[in-house]
Amino acid sequence: MSSIDYSERIPNNVDLSSDKRLQRALEKWQPAFIDWWNDMGPAGGWQERDVFLRTAVSVDKGGWAQFGFVKMPEYRWGIFLEAPEAGRLVGFGDNAASPVWQEVPGEYRNTLQRIVVTQADTEPASVEQQRWLAQTGPSQYDIRNLFQVNVEEGRHLWAMVYLLHGYFGRDGRDEADALLERRSGDPDKPRILDAFNQPCPDWLTFFCFTTFTDRDGKYQLAALAESGFDPLARTCRFMLTEEAHHLFVGETGVRRIIERACTLMKQDPNGDARAQGGIDLPTIQRWVNYWFSYSVDLFGGEISSNAADFFAAGLKGRYKEMSKYTEHTALGQTHAIPLLRDGRLVVEDVPLRNAMNEVLREEYRDDCQKVLERWNKAVRDQGVTDFEFSLPSTRFHRRQGVYATHAFDPNGNAIPLAEFEAHRAEWLPSDADRAYVASLMKPVHEPGKMANWIAAPPRGIDGRPLDFEYVR
Repeated sequence: MSSIDYSERIPNNVDLSSDKRLQRALEKWQPAFIDWWNDMGPAGGWQERDVFLRTAVSVDKGGWAQFGFVKMPEYRWGIFLEAPEAGRLVGFGDNAASPVWQEVPGEYRNTLQRIVVTQADTEPASVEQQRWLAQTGPSQYDIRNLFQVNVEEGRHLWAMVYLLHGYFGRDGRDEADALLERRSGDPDKPRILDAFNQPCPDWLTFFCFTTFTDRDGKYQLAALAESGFDPLARTCRFMLTEEAHHLFVGETGVRRIIERACTLMKQDPNGDARAQGGIDLPTIQRWVNYWFSYSVDLFGGEISSNAADFFAAGLKGRYKEMSKYTEHTALGQTHAIPLLRDGRLVVEDVPLRNAMNEVLREEYRDDCQKVLERWNKAVRDQGVTDFEFSLPSTRFHRRQGVYATHAFDPNGNAIPLAEFEAHRAEWLPSDADRAYVASLMKPVHEPGKMANWIAAPPRGIDGRPLDFEYVR
């Protein structure tokens, strides 16, 4: 199960050729995928370029990828599942200790299909959001990383489409077709989740998206990697291997903008990074506030009967359910959630199963806080001592859940809506901010060169130098 068969039209490690009906169905879907990629993938002539990309060659823990030049439409997308675990049992919920399911249980069919479709829809959406970014890429290094993220999102789509075709019959095939029909931001056929309909017009947005929104993906995939539906669990476990690079691209991208801002501040007599053509630290903070708040919405409502049902059935666990927790029923337990009552926040105990979205969101929040701590270290290392990034409260700027109909400041204090609007341009990107950042987005395509507003990375890719020609 570890090696991947690249002799097949659809590379895979699931012995696809033994199921001719499924193979034919996926081969019929393949041209529609390529059409979608050519229409909605990276725009501006980049599809004809040779790009230095990594491709999975096995699903082993180490050494699973090889690097080389490939044109993106010729990238070897495929279906890769982590090897099955012999004797694996459902680890949590009411079905704990039962053998995991290799086929979809009838009573959970609709629920599982909905989970798979929602996850699958995020993959092409992000490619669509980012399709014009290469036109303003700050370096070949960054453009190559963008394309690596894009092709891997395309492969994650393949992974989910395999599940839809292989396990959900005609309904699954129809849903797979619909994944190529929706469009990010389209008023008539938008993507399912709101964060994936937001525009991504600049590289600060891209780096914040891959830091915060892709990190949501990490936690959603990790929760599904615990699933009692074994093909889904094995699919998500391998997807997490590729997702780590997306988080690296985001976190290090923002850090390089921060480092360059600090350098430019020290060069300016008034300590103004903008005056030197950089992105100042308060502007970066506003982008952080925006994308963190959109990303926490992706976890769903704080109190959720759906989350309770997913856990009870053994379909979606907590983050690292089997290694982090010792009790896996979540019965007779509660979780404290602050709720707004008569204008005041009151902490109430909610049945733990109903609070599973919030449990996952809190894990995510803590992980994001560690990212900000690393960014703050970068600020201090540059000798800047009068600024510190902060993570806004998960109650701030919400559109989903129990806080969506109320206004909160970044510290999570309830405030009148008028006060929020009065501070909006202080807390969130303004039209002027967006126009300024957009004005900096000038392409730098010469190998080894960097745009003025971003620092060079400490090293190149796969041992290559920074001035390597990553896109030919």
